[in-house]
Amino acid sequence: MPVLNEAAYLERAVRTVLAQAVDGPSELVLALGPSTDGTTEIARRLATSDRRILLVDNPGADIPKGLNLAIRASRNPTIVRVDAHSELSDGYVRSALATLARTRAANVGGVMRADGHTPFQRAVARAYNSPIGLGGGAYHGGAQAGEAESAYLGVMRRDVLEEVGLFDETVRRGEDWELNLRIRSAGYRVWFDPALSVTYWPRESWTRLAQQFRATGAWRGELVRRYGRRNSLRFFAPPALVVSIAAAIVVGALQLTRVLGGRASAIASVVYLPLLAYLVLLGTVAAGRGGGRGWRDRLWTLAVLPTMHLAWGVGFLQGLVAGAHGTVDTSRLGSRNTPLP
Repeated sequence: MPVLNEAAYLERAVRTVLAQAVDGPSELVLALGPSTDGTTEIARRLATSDRRILLVDNPGADIPKGLNLAIRASRNPTIVRVDAHSELSDGYVRSALATLARTRAANVGGVMRADGHTPFQRAVARAYNSPIGLGGGAYHGGAQAGEAESAYLGVMRRDVLEEVGLFDETVRRGEDWELNLRIRSAGYRVWFDPALSVTYWPRESWTRLAQQFRATGAWRGELVRRYGRRNSLRFFAPPALVVSIAAAIVVGALQLTRVLGGRASAIASVVYLPLLAYLVLLGTVAAGRGGGRGWRDRLWTLAVLPTMHLAWGVGFLQGLVAGAHGTVDTSRLGSRNTPLP
C-alpha cells in the first residue's frame, strides 16, 4: 500500500486488509511518502500494534516506486495491491486467490465501487461508477467475468511480476495499465472477476479532483506516445471533447465577427452538434436513476462530469504533445481530508 497524506483514510483501509482471512502467512507493507498530515505517525502506531505491518520509506512519494519498494520488502508468493483510499470487501483476498488459481491468470481484479459522504464526493463516486464518467472499463461496473485489459488494484503472482520487471518507475500515473500490458504481452492472463469489489473514496474537493484528472490525462497522453494504438479508443473521448469545444469557440468567434457568414456559417455550425449532444447527455445522467440523495447531488454531478472530462482531456493533449515528464498528482499533496465517520 503506497501512502501519502491519508490520515483520514489509512486506519480504516488497514483494518479491512488485516481482517482478510487467508490460508497461510500474510503481511501488509506500507510504503510511506513524506506526509504532512500525521499519516506517518498513524502508520507507526498501527505497525506497533500488529506485527503483520511492515513500514518502508518512499521519500520520492511516487506510487510505482513505493509499490516496488513494498514488493521487494515482502516475502510471500502472491502480491495484493491495496490503496489507502480504498476498503476491501469481506472475503476479497480469499476469493481472489481462488480465482487466480482457477483461471491460471497472472493478475486478478474486481469492481471499484466508489462511494461518498458529501454531495460532492457522492457525485464523483457516481461518475466513477458510470460508463459515462470513466469510459466503461470493466472494473467500473462490468458484470461479465473474463480476460481484461487491466485490473483495479490487482492480486498478482509474484513470479510473473518479477519476470516482467515489476512496475515501471518512469510511469507516475497509469502504472497499472502499463504493467498489465507487459503481463499480457508476456503471454499471461489478466482476469476480471465481478464478484470481487473494493470500496473507493474519491477526492473531496473540486480543485483536487481537477488536479488528479489533469495529471492522469497527461500520463495517458504519455502512454499513447509510448504505446500508440495499444491504448483503448475510449481514452481518446475526453481530448476529442476538448478539441470540439475549442473548434466551437473559434467558429463562434468567426460568426460573431461576421468573418463567417451565409452557407459557410451554416456548414461550420455543425461543430456545435457534438457539444449539444454532450450537454443533453450530462442532463440525462444527472436527472436519471441513481442521481444521488437530493438536488445537491444532482447539481454536483453536472459540475463533476465535465470537470473530470475536460481536466483529463487537457492533460491528455499536453502529455501527447510534450510528454508527461515531471507531471505529478498534486491532489495528493498537503491533504486536508475530512475524517470519515
